[in-house]
Amino acid sequence: MAHHFREPERRQPLLLPADMMDWLPEGDIVHLIVDAVAMMDLSEFEADAKLGRAGQAPFAPQVLLTLLLYAYSHGIRSSRVIERLCGRDAGYRFVVGDAIPDHTVIARFRQRHVARMRDVFLGVLRLCREAGLVRLGLVALDGTKVGANAALDANRTASGLDEQVSKMLAEAEAADTQEDRQFGAQRGDELPEALARPADRLARLQRCQAKLQRQAIDAASRQQEKIDARAAAERASGKRKRGRKPKPADSAVDPDTVANVTDPDSGIMKTRHGWLQGYNAQIVVTVGQIILAADVSTEANDVRQLTPMIDQAQANVAAVVSKDAELGAAVADAGYWSEANAATQTETCELFIATQKDHKQRAALRDAPPPRGRKPKSMTARERMERKLRTKRGRARYRRRGASVEPVFGQIKDCQGARRFSMRGIERCRGEWLFDAAVHNLRKLHRESVRRSEKARARDPKRLRRAA
Repeated sequence: MAHHFREPERRQPLLLPADMMDWLPEGDIVHLIVDAVAMMDLSEFEADAKLGRAGQAPFAPQVLLTLLLYAYSHGIRSSRVIERLCGRDAGYRFVVGDAIPDHTVIARFRQRHVARMRDVFLGVLRLCREAGLVRLGLVALDGTKVGANAALDANRTASGLDEQVSKMLAEAEAADTQEDRQFGAQRGDELPEALARPADRLARLQRCQAKLQRQAIDAASRQQEKIDARAAAERASGKRKRGRKPKPADSAVDPDTVANVTDPDSGIMKTRHGWLQGYNAQIVVTVGQIILAADVSTEANDVRQLTPMIDQAQANVAAVVSKDAELGAAVADAGYWSEANAATQTETCELFIATQKDHKQRAALRDAPPPRGRKPKSMTARERMERKLRTKRGRARYRRRGASVEPVFGQIKDCQGARRFSMRGIERCRGEWLFDAAVHNLRKLHRESVRRSEKARARDPKRLRRAA
C-alpha cells in the first residue's frame, strides 16, 4: 500500500547518462524517420556542407533532413516554431540532441536542397516498396489547389507592370546620372543598400512581363491551330463550316491580363471556396494511398497534366520497383477528359477517364444499365469511353477513384498543414510538394509498421514478453 505521492526530482543530477531511446514510445514515428534517413544516400547534401573552415561545425544534413521530416509529419512548417520545439519537445530533442539549430539554418537548408527532394521522395518510395505497400494494377490521379506564398492583392495588370518597370528604370537611370556627377569614373562603393530591394523588385516585375508575353504567344499558337484545323476540315468536306469563324491569332499582350509581383510563377486558381493565388498540385496514388508521383503546375485546368503525371509515375515505378513494372490502369475525373488524352492509352496503362463531373458520372454509372453487344464502329472517342465506364469492370474501377486519391489530399492538407507553400517560384514549390508527398508516404509506412507489430503482439504475446 502506497503512503506517498510520486513527484519528480527536478534538481537531482543523473548518476548515469540518459538513454534517449527511453524518451519516446517504441512506436513513435521519429524512430522510423531516423532509420529511413540513415538508409538514404545523402552524399550530394554533404557535398554542399562547408567543412574545414573557421567557426562552428555545421549540422549534419542527416540531422536537418530528419528534423524537417519529423516536423512536417506533425504539420509544423515554420522554421522558428521548429527551433522552439527543439528546446522543449522530447521528439525534436531526440533528433537534434543538445545542439539546437537556429531557424535560419533550418530555412536555408530547406531552400538550398529543394531541388534534391525528388531523391528523398524516391528513397521513401523504395522503403514503401520493400514493405509491400506499393501495389500496382490500378492508380488514380487528381489535382488540388495549394496557396502560394503570395496574396491576390499583389496581382498587377500588364499595363500597370509596364508603368512600374518604366518608372523604376527611370529612377535607376537618374541614380546613375547623379552618381556619375558625384563620383566621376570611380566606383563610389557602390550601390546603396536601400537600392538592393528595388533591384530585386524590378527583376520580379520583368519576370511578370515575360510570363504574360509567353501566355499571349501560347494563346495565339492555340488559336492558330483552331483556325488551321477548321480550314483543313472545310477543305476535306468541300463545305463551309457553320458557326462563327475563329478570331485571328494575336500574340499581343492584353493590357488587362494580370500577374503576381510577389510570386510571378503563381496564378489565380478557382476553388470551391472562392479564388486562390496558388498552384495546381498533382499526385498519382495507388489504391493503398501511396503516392507514386507528385508535381506542381501553373495551369488551373488538369487536362494537360494527365500524360506528364502518368509518365512520371511510370518512371518512378521503373526506378523503384523494376524496369518491367507496369501501372496497369489509371482512373481520373472529368478534369482530365479530352479525346487527345483518351488516345494516349497504351497496353501497359489503360485509361478510365470520366466524361462529366464526378457527381453526374457516379449517378450515370449507378442508373445506366451495363452495355451489351459489340461496340458500333461509328462511336466517337467520348462514346467509347462512356461505354467502357458503364461496363462492370469500368464501374468497379471508377468507384475506387474517390477512395484512393481524395483522402490523400485531406491528409496532406489537414494533418501535414500543406495548404500553402512556404517558398516562392514553381521549382521550389515543386520540391516542397515532393517533400510533402514523401512525408505522407512515411506516415503510411509508419501506420503499417505499427499495425503489423500490434498484430504480431496479439498473435503471440507470451513470446514478445519473453523477448523483452
